[in-house]
Amino acid sequence: MKQTNIFKLIHMIEQVNNANIIRFTKAFPYPLGISPILVLNELHVKGPQKQAELAETIGYTKGAMTSIAEKLVKLGLAERLYDPSDRRTIRLEITDEGKEALSKAQSIGKEVFVQLFDVLDDSEIAQYLQIQEKLVQGIQDKND
Repeated sequence: MKQTNIFKLIHMIEQVNNANIIRFTKAFPYPLGISPILVLNELHVKGPQKQAELAETIGYTKGAMTSIAEKLVKLGLAERLYDPSDRRTIRLEITDEGKEALSKAQSIGKEVFVQLFDVLDDSEIAQYLQIQEKLVQGIQDKND
């Protein structure tokens, strides 16, 4: 019975995630998925970085990072900075428009979740939070 319920839970999580992605994508005015947004956030928080460093930090291949960087630069959300002392060293930096896009993504993301959880009452939210905390702790314990 437990395994059947786990498969039902997996299916429900997929449905919720897919619905949230669709809602986010419809509301977000840029042609970007989550990966470039994660890169923008990393650049915003830590400042300009080499693409190889970004790839390692976020867990992408260098090829994927190159593609993401190209898209961000093309949209004007990031720019490449060349080191004057060594032109081979290139860092990616978020632009002001990139900061605005990131802020918009975060705002829309929060709104999507507020709408999602709006159907739950306070006790259900407390239960769900407790379950999520337990799952996160389980992940952390397995990573240690």
